[in-house]
Amino acid sequence: MPRRPVAAFAIAPWAFGGVFPADLVTRLRHLVDIDPATTFTSFEGPSAAAVLARADILLTGWGCPRIDATVLEAAPRLRALVHAAGTVKTSVDPVVFERGLLVSTAAEANAVPVADYTMAMLVLGAKQVFGRARRYATAVEGGPVDWLSGDGTGLHGCTVGVIGASRVGRLVLRRLREFDVEVLLYDPYLTAAEASRLGAEAVGMDDLCRRSDLVTVHAPALPETRHMLDGRRLDLLPDGATVINTARGALIDTEALTRLCATGRISAVLDVTDPEPLPPGHPLFGLPNVLITPHLAGAQGREMRRLGEFAVAEVSRFLSGTPLLGRVQPEQLPYIA
Repeated sequence: MPRRPVAAFAIAPWAFGGVFPADLVTRLRHLVDIDPATTFTSFEGPSAAAVLARADILLTGWGCPRIDATVLEAAPRLRALVHAAGTVKTSVDPVVFERGLLVSTAAEANAVPVADYTMAMLVLGAKQVFGRARRYATAVEGGPVDWLSGDGTGLHGCTVGVIGASRVGRLVLRRLREFDVEVLLYDPYLTAAEASRLGAEAVGMDDLCRRSDLVTVHAPALPETRHMLDGRRLDLLPDGATVINTARGALIDTEALTRLCATGRISAVLDVTDPEPLPPGHPLFGLPNVLITPHLAGAQGREMRRLGEFAVAEVSRFLSGTPLLGRVQPEQLPYIA
């Protein structure tokens, strides 16, 4: 009788129930032997060693410890890592690929809520909702009623600059097709023809900044992308522009952004910051034209189930020999978010 595949969870307990609710665990147990009562956030100790020694598949997520040569030595049967979250950059050592393991990520599923958040903020940013709402809340009887003015607002007819044709960037580009907007795209890895197929005009970064009413950032954090929106480029933005960042905080020079937003010349929506979190009392928190959210654009609450569904489907594909939809190639590891 053939041996049933064995899998193990390496995911923080706070995330486990949302990503793998009971029905998904039941579906998973039809595919593999797995103990839902055991989830590892450390691979040290005898209990982890006993599970690793038998595991063919690791189902990982937020809170997963780094998988390196030491872990692989303790897991001689391991053939696949299925990550029920976004990036694997911090949890997967390159040695994993050298040993021939397959790696999959649910980044495609996690990109959906980020793109939805981005679109919501593009609509709200184009209406200058944040500053206007603050003025509305602080208006006094007999005072100015400029909170009523909608001159020059609205997404219709805007120019939207998208930085990075990543998973999220491409979903945003697809959603923007439903709006009457001009779309500019900066991505040094795409040709003009490829950008056109995505519904955008390929432009340089400086040109994008000069022409865009709204700029949304979807690039990975790399040494060469640090502060890609620096003071010089932020100064290129037209008056009234809004910058939205759901990617990585270090892509924007926080000091320069603070300076410009404080003048009221541009606005910002930041789901990520540099540093993250910002220190209490940071000037950005007090600006009426800036909205800062605590890195919540990705899967949250009911959305987390999507990650588990993707991961369970990947396990099924792996066991049947079907190509993995979320497979990460070794050459991609340095460049993913």
